[in-house]
Amino acid sequence: MTIPFSHVDAFTPRPFGGNPAVVCRVAEWPSPAWMQDVAAEMNAGATVFMRRTGADIHLRWFSPTVELDICGHGTQAAAHVLWESGDADAAQPVTFQTRAGALTAAREADRIVLDFPALADHAVDTPEGLLTSLGLSAAHYVGRNRFDYVVEVESEQAVRDLNVDQSMLARIQTRGVIVTSRAAEADIDFVSRFFAPAAGIPEDHATGSAHSCLAVYWSRRLARTKLVARQLSRRGGLFFIDVAGDRVRLGGNAVIVSEGRLLAGTGIEP
Repeated sequence: MTIPFSHVDAFTPRPFGGNPAVVCRVAEWPSPAWMQDVAAEMNAGATVFMRRTGADIHLRWFSPTVELDICGHGTQAAAHVLWESGDADAAQPVTFQTRAGALTAAREADRIVLDFPALADHAVDTPEGLLTSLGLSAAHYVGRNRFDYVVEVESEQAVRDLNVDQSMLARIQTRGVIVTSRAAEADIDFVSRFFAPAAGIPEDHATGSAHSCLAVYWSRRLARTKLVARQLSRRGGLFFIDVAGDRVRLGGNAVIVSEGRLLAGTGIEP
């Protein structure tokens, strides 16, 4: 048995930008070990396994080293594959069943808009080694949501100039660390970078789940619910954001770069 897959660049309007995700469509769940092996082989920001059961569509996301509890760009990529292949009506939203609950994607004009839970943070004491691992001597703010630390610094240039010690950062007890500031550009509200070495991702390119937190943080700071954000990774990511109570709508583009088939055994039990 072979498994079709699509390589998608998410949160970008152009190939080779944004965050790569590999979407694999399976009839039955392969073994978790096999899915993790595939994710390690693909070495993308996320490898997504998508399975239909009746009317439901289920997703599981894997980094190169661990299964993920939530993944924005992988969800966007899965929706894009369904619509582009004709396996779902692009005029209708699609709802995925995931470890993070039901997550919905809808196509609005040329964008894919995800409806995600808001991941509000709260101020915390700075854990030992956090700022040093980022090459910082001070920060305006340090907070934490259920997954990640949030660090605000004084400027976009400070975000760009981070000098990260990945081995030290990996020892911090967290999924990842978001570093953010106000944007220097007039048409962008805030910028960020995201690091998750403990999850096998030294620096992520365009992180939907991080923006589920940053949306709430900057909406509160700027007193606005509609925001535009840029992730300052090497490939870059662009997010159009709307905060609505305990939900965050994350809009962006996606493009399919390649398609193929997995030929390796799936590990499905006979």
